[in-house]
Amino acid sequence: MSSETDVTDAASPDAASAVDSTDPGQSVRPNFGRITTSGRGNAALSAAMQKVLDGTWAEAREQTRAAMTPDLLNPLGLTMDEQRDHTLTQLQRLADSGMPRLGFSEEDGGTGDTGAALTTFEMLGHLDLSVMVKAGVQWGLFGGAIANLGDSETRKKYLPRVMSLELLGCFAMTEIGQGSDVQNLETTATYDVEAGEFVINTPTPSAEKAYIGNAARDGRLAATFAQLITIEDGEELRHGVHCLLVPIRDEAGNDMPGVTTTDHGYKGGLLGVDNGRIRFDNVRVPREALLNRFGAVDEQGRYSSPIESVGARFFTMLGTLIRGRVSVGAAAGASARTALALATRYSLVRRQFDHPETGRGIPLLEYREHQRRLMPRIARAYAYACAQNAIVAELAEYEKHPDAFDEVRRREMETHAAGIKATVTAFANETITEARLACGGAGYMAENLLTEMRKDCDVFSTFEGDNVVLTQLVGKELLGAYAAEFGNMDQRETVAFAINTVADVVQEKARTSTLWQKLVDAVTDREHTDILDRGNQLELLVDREEHLLETVARRLRKARDQDGSAAFKVFNSAQDHLLQAGRAHMDSWVFARFAEAVDACEDPEAKELMGMLCDLYVLDIVDRDKGWFLEHNRLTTERTKAATAAYNRLCTKLAGRARTLVDAFAVPEFVFEVPMLTGGGVDTLADGAED
Repeated sequence: MSSETDVTDAASPDAASAVDSTDPGQSVRPNFGRITTSGRGNAALSAAMQKVLDGTWAEAREQTRAAMTPDLLNPLGLTMDEQRDHTLTQLQRLADSGMPRLGFSEEDGGTGDTGAALTTFEMLGHLDLSVMVKAGVQWGLFGGAIANLGDSETRKKYLPRVMSLELLGCFAMTEIGQGSDVQNLETTATYDVEAGEFVINTPTPSAEKAYIGNAARDGRLAATFAQLITIEDGEELRHGVHCLLVPIRDEAGNDMPGVTTTDHGYKGGLLGVDNGRIRFDNVRVPREALLNRFGAVDEQGRYSSPIESVGARFFTMLGTLIRGRVSVGAAAGASARTALALATRYSLVRRQFDHPETGRGIPLLEYREHQRRLMPRIARAYAYACAQNAIVAELAEYEKHPDAFDEVRRREMETHAAGIKATVTAFANETITEARLACGGAGYMAENLLTEMRKDCDVFSTFEGDNVVLTQLVGKELLGAYAAEFGNMDQRETVAFAINTVADVVQEKARTSTLWQKLVDAVTDREHTDILDRGNQLELLVDREEHLLETVARRLRKARDQDGSAAFKVFNSAQDHLLQAGRAHMDSWVFARFAEAVDACEDPEAKELMGMLCDLYVLDIVDRDKGWFLEHNRLTTERTKAATAAYNRLCTKLAGRARTLVDAFAVPEFVFEVPMLTGGGVDTLADGAED
């Protein structure tokens, strides 16, 4: 029998056990049997898999789950002002619990547990993204700017009030005309020597700060990013973007003199977050308002910095604020897992059309296409959760032991933080939409949560760095052979740095992990390169990344000696390849983190099941990009057909454990008390919901 004829109807009793001896992996995968709708999954197995997903900060997750109550869910039917009031009330509840202290150092009155802080932010993504975002603005961005960029006196003055929510603030970086081009912000902060003050100004309409959380209503103080200017001998000296603390409202909530705030009003989602615009008309603040860790101005107006290069200083300053990207990706992943759990539970109780043999309705998850729309996304959700745990662990280590990170390792961490944010937020938006569709009309009802989640998660692909820009950043870092100085290059220098050794660097970086050799040594069939051999999977993904980088490098070398305009044209023409290379790198990096988590799993049955999910993660990449693998002779037509057959078979096998898989996400049970799962308003649920 060929792999083409191996595909069995999903509704067949033998679907899960149909195996062709010519297909990969057929002898090492257990038969989990047919779909069951009989209540909960295997609790012990779910608990073992949850242990892997919970990771290092499992205790923080459990404490957060214990504190979660139904009133933390996104409420329906409120006006914008009511929603904002509700969100602020929940934020105060978090402040009173002491949760914000996790993210600040002991010196500043916190506990210094970065991993626990990021994990707690992630957990908020299961319930209400407005609360998560407002918390992120207050403690992650505003508070983080003060903590990471301010001196000890400034931190002592402000951070206790930031943590308690006595002082609400904004992170005023984005401008209406600059977007992601932070290095070229137009807002200015000019030092007046005679007055000993900085003058903050919005010189053009495009310099207006826009989309700023807490700016429309609640914020009192703004961490404002502006071009720092000093005057020497009547000449302006520009020192690049710096951050200053600028009061924008008085205690009564009125705009300060020279400050104009505007409410963005209704948005596509996140109704509980008061986003707004800010303009500054020659607003004066004392010299001490400058957060001066990386750049200071003395009373005579003389500028000094421990980092000489303007570009290097800028990237170092932003590098201290990567928590926001990590938090956004984490919360998006939590939201996606919640959506998958809702859709999967619904697919087990909702029946459509009678089975020709039994005469009973067929559960949605019995259908192959339903399995294909949910199971690969569940596999990716597991993969991204493991990768998220890895980047959180690395960031926590960095903040405890920064001296252990040289420039190259730090830039790699920042690159993966950017990449995982772009990867997971894109996945979350796609997955929540698919989960909504998988639930049909029930999914469209706001009472069943999915449409609200979809609206709130939408902007996650835009803020904390647009996903296209962040993916391009990943590609640039790879292309620069992970050189620390690459981020400071202009287009022409970027082109010139595209050298022949780029692919060798990818292989070298991959092989530095002990996982590489372990997996490659474990390959059982080198002649046929079985796609379910973990070592071959790693080789396949890294080889794809190499080839894409080589292609970009060849195209960019054409403009090595051209001027800026011509170099930009060549760079721009290669942008699609650069983005594809960035995505390919994240695919292989996430796979490696997932494989490490599977390898470390101590429960044999959970390890086997997670191994199947890891296989499906790779097969899903091959299925989505099979055109590339065929065009570049990485897989033959026969191998892609075999991969498709294995993909379908794994979807069916894993569907037999679907409830167990989503129970391991450990979403609070009250989230599932929605009409489509409790029977309210639905007259086509399973008759008895048991087989």
